[in-house]
Amino acid sequence: MMQTKKEQKLILKICAVAMMAAIVFVGNYLRIKIPVSLGGTTSFTLANILCALAGLLLGPWWGGLAAGLGSAIYDMLDPEYIIEAPITFLTKGMYGLVAGLVLYYLFKNSKEKYGPQVVATACAAVTYLVLYSVKNFFFNAMFLEGLTEPIQCWIVVTSKLPASIFNGVVAVIFAPILGVALMKALRSSHLDRMLA
Repeated sequence: MMQTKKEQKLILKICAVAMMAAIVFVGNYLRIKIPVSLGGTTSFTLANILCALAGLLLGPWWGGLAAGLGSAIYDMLDPEYIIEAPITFLTKGMYGLVAGLVLYYLFKNSKEKYGPQVVATACAAVTYLVLYSVKNFFFNAMFLEGLTEPIQCWIVVTSKLPASIFNGVVAVIFAPILGVALMKALRSSHLDRMLA
């Protein structure tokens, strides 16, 4: 009987990850692409909200997996981004992972409050911004564009910073609002086993 409960919990968690990955995938379509002079395009997107939300709801490991999978699958289906899918899996996965780590390990007793979720999402946004900048410097500028001068690579990074900062700020505002509301809703409907 005990093994059955563990199996049921695992199946429920896998279903929650699949559902959240699907939501992240669809959320990636909510974007405005903007061409930049070097390094391809940048985007204003709502997907970062959902990547952070995955970590807030499912915890670091399952949330990171959902955020990474949903974003990487989107990249695999877009010819412009397909080559970046493995990198996206790691960077967006880190978004959910960091949000979950901060919330569930630093704020164990107050994780359902708005303030701790803001801090967790802000940490995730800063981590992602750093990783995305490193990716733009080395992958987009050096590898894809063939740039060799550091100043050229920094131009690629800075051309994408405004959209990245905007996306991070929007995530810091809205992911905790959704996180708090969904945690309360899941608890009241006795589906809190889906949460980390």
